[in-house]
Amino acid sequence: MNSTPNHSIQCNVSSCTHHCGSKDYCSLERITVGTHEKSPTQEECTDCMSFRK
Repeated sequence: MNSTPNHSIQCNVSSCTHHCGSKDYCSLERITVGTHEKSPTQEECTDCMSFRK
């Protein structure tokens, strides 16, 4: 867990190593968003590719 929040990236995935503890922000300067679908049509089809357990 990193404690320096990037206030431009909100996140509530507390199991990610980049999560800022009790603050719902990511500590990375930028993230990569990807998909696991050929043609995504719903937000559930997208993934944060910067996630690290």
